[in-house]
Amino acid sequence: MIINLVILLIIPFLMAGIIKKTKAFWGGRKGAPILQPLYDFIKLLKKDFVISKTTSSIFKIAPVVQIASVLFASMFVPLACGSALINVSAGLVIFAYTLSLGKFVSLISAMDTGSSFEGMGASREACFTTIVEPAFFMLIASIMVLSGNFTFDSLQNILVSAGNYGVLIQIFAVVVLFIMILIEGSRVPVDDPATHLELTMIHEVMILDNSGSDLAFFTWANSIKMFLLSSLIAYIVIPQGLTEWMSIAAYLLVMFIISVVIGTIESAMARFRMSHVFEFVFLMSSFALVVLALVTARMFGG
Repeated sequence: MIINLVILLIIPFLMAGIIKKTKAFWGGRKGAPILQPLYDFIKLLKKDFVISKTTSSIFKIAPVVQIASVLFASMFVPLACGSALINVSAGLVIFAYTLSLGKFVSLISAMDTGSSFEGMGASREACFTTIVEPAFFMLIASIMVLSGNFTFDSLQNILVSAGNYGVLIQIFAVVVLFIMILIEGSRVPVDDPATHLELTMIHEVMILDNSGSDLAFFTWANSIKMFLLSSLIAYIVIPQGLTEWMSIAAYLLVMFIISVVIGTIESAMARFRMSHVFEFVFLMSSFALVVLALVTARMFGG
């Protein structure tokens, strides 16, 4: 459990650093150190914050609620060693709606500033969530029903419980979760964290009024959210029966590969036009429906 705690606290910063390092590599630059996101986080914690007079107490508590929600949700996700800290049958529901609580508070915090600019970003973020959340439930719940194990441990039993459909379900599950990482992590092609243009900002615009430790908490929470979804991918692809240290090595390798792929995507393509972003988001729902169809075929024949 101590190893999982260290991984939870450090790997999100390392993933962000590897993504930036990968983008620098493809751009022909040396780039900042891999631990630069951690240094920036510590620097923001030391800074004071400025709060607008138009905001209420919601704006003040939102960063704490956001980071608390993702940290609590992490207890339901299996990391590098063993099962999740809280391994219950309702873990999927608690995990999803704990993250939704943090997102809801961040949305109303953005609208609490009275800025139409931040309200626009909150509106876009809420719209994406209404599409992403059902697809996530559809994917994970289908796999859980197939294995008869209603915890996240079922993700590691796909090849055993799905038979001939196992490899296909595994591939589509990884694709769905990776698309969700790009959406929830506000990465290219859905959002561009490197720009501050009105037509390209979604998550970044929501935290424009935050500074100091508040901004640090929002940034850290977003990195942890990407890390948790990446952990689900790792749990799907890492085979059973490995020793503890082999599992940790495989887990860290998967985290590294996902970070490099995200950095490569952001270097190779631009952000989609807003009208095309929704088509990309719906792609996640389409693949989740394919998984549901494969599970149905496995359980009832056809």
